[in-house]
Amino acid sequence: MKNLFTNVKGDAFGGITAGIVALPLALAFGVSSGLGPTAGLYGAIFISFFAALFGGTNTQISGPTAPMTAVSMIIIAGIIAANEGDVSRALPAILSVFLLAGLFQIGLGVIGLGKYIRYIPYPVVSGFMTAIGLIIILTQILPSVGYYPKEDIEFVSKFRPKAEEIILKNILNEEAGEGILVLENFRETIERGNKITADDILKEAQTLAAAETSGALGAIKAFPRALQNIEWLELLLALGTIFIIYAFKRITTKIPSTLVALIITSVIAVGFDLNYRTIQEIPAGIPQIKWEIFSEFSFSNLSPYILTALTLALLGAIDSLLTSIVADNMTKTQHNPNQELIGQGIGNSIAAFFGGIPGAGATIRTVVNINAGAKTKLSGMIAGVMLLIIMLGLGPIASKIPAAVLAGILVTVGIGVMDYKGLKAIPYLPKDIKFGPIKISSEVLIMLIVLLLSTFWNLIYAVGIGLIVASLLFMKKIGDLTAERSDIKTLKEEAWADEKKFPKNLSENVYIKHIKGPLFFGSTSDFKSLSQQIPNSAKIVIMRLGRMQYMDQSGLYAMEDMLQDLKNKNVEVVFVNLLKQPKYMMERIDIIPDFIPEERIFKSFTDCISWIKENLKDSN
Repeated sequence: MKNLFTNVKGDAFGGITAGIVALPLALAFGVSSGLGPTAGLYGAIFISFFAALFGGTNTQISGPTAPMTAVSMIIIAGIIAANEGDVSRALPAILSVFLLAGLFQIGLGVIGLGKYIRYIPYPVVSGFMTAIGLIIILTQILPSVGYYPKEDIEFVSKFRPKAEEIILKNILNEEAGEGILVLENFRETIERGNKITADDILKEAQTLAAAETSGALGAIKAFPRALQNIEWLELLLALGTIFIIYAFKRITTKIPSTLVALIITSVIAVGFDLNYRTIQEIPAGIPQIKWEIFSEFSFSNLSPYILTALTLALLGAIDSLLTSIVADNMTKTQHNPNQELIGQGIGNSIAAFFGGIPGAGATIRTVVNINAGAKTKLSGMIAGVMLLIIMLGLGPIASKIPAAVLAGILVTVGIGVMDYKGLKAIPYLPKDIKFGPIKISSEVLIMLIVLLLSTFWNLIYAVGIGLIVASLLFMKKIGDLTAERSDIKTLKEEAWADEKKFPKNLSENVYIKHIKGPLFFGSTSDFKSLSQQIPNSAKIVIMRLGRMQYMDQSGLYAMEDMLQDLKNKNVEVVFVNLLKQPKYMMERIDIIPDFIPEERIFKSFTDCISWIKENLKDSN
């Protein structure tokens, strides 16, 4: 904090520039999330300010991002659907999930998990980012052509029977809860049923229609209806926005093309008094705390989403720390990953109090900030203040922005967020897995699993499954590699350089086992098979362990079993160059000294040879 005001001019210019760049994206992400543009702005304001103030990356600009919004969109849609399509009823639960995600992030930073994020395999990240891009593009095609399923009367009418069924079930559930539902008397049920209006049925049917067309798969299902109901003005506004974004980048990159597209297209729409669809109204005034988070809090409503909140927190952590690495490379500095997670968690928690959607470190905005001259945390704080000033001063004007313009902006975001580097590498990665006649790269397999499951099923489960598959394949590779490199030889065979001078008259009864690599649960079966190769003529087995850096519990017990078998055969075992971690493990269960006394653990092969000459009689 003491260096906060050492670069005021550069930080001010960087923060103002980053805030301007963030404006159209904040509005677009807010609309996309389902909570409206105000939620996007509030998220950008509070996360940017507080993540910068408490975070561990000096030049990072935070706010709503494509991955966080894609996951938030699914969470919001699910909670709204569970609350019969009533956003106001669903809002406390939604914001509680976002608050919990922020608290989880703080916890991750406090317990020091930030440094482990880098171990997530690249194919998982690649598949996830490409899926995020596809989800954003697919879900924004409908608003880009001006099609909103809830407003398609013919489409909504298909859900009326189901809507009536749900309403009736809700009445019966209410009566059962009140203890007045009895077989002898349905009078109360009939009275409540008579109070159901056409508007109630329509509202429930619209909720079902929205749920049916939510997400990437739902959007694909709605494409035929959308093509039959294109609003050409909306499509032209969206296409014009996309064209300006890409065309303006060819002129200059110093001015954010998304902002230019937003202004030009909006001015045209307003100036020519076009009959277009606007975004939701942005309220004027200082943001207010959503006290219903506390007054309407219910653990039973929140408990189903605890895992979801944790996943959102982990995603935000990954998203932020990847951006931190980019910032480090540009500024030649070193971020503090755990402090960064604490800062992001505080930012997301405070944003939730005010109704903002969650976010993370934003790569493009961070790069803009650094290129504009920023060097300290002050820049991120200024970016948040800049957005607040814009909202307070230009809120009524911003409310006139065409919805199709934000849809067009998001289409370009979706195109940009996909991992083209990973996609281009698909044909060139080694095909190391075989399914019948088909060969495929394990890296590509992981990426495709995460990509397809994320796009068409569930983002959260997809990442988990991707990590599990990646871990299993990694363990198989390490196990295969360990088995391939480990061997058992008599001293008559080709051996290591320091083994060639061993006395030939003793070599018939001495066998060497080389362990080259970790002994863990992925390699124990191969270890056991190698152990069985030791012939009955062996009197001494030398285990060279200088390349066995690690041993887990499975490897520990496999070693114990092998030593027990050899002991039953009256075969002596000696260790050479036993490393610290495996020795510690073997001492825990008394392999040392019960099976291998300290005097049979040698630091060098030369010492081992001396011992064998003294203790093994000439067998010839």
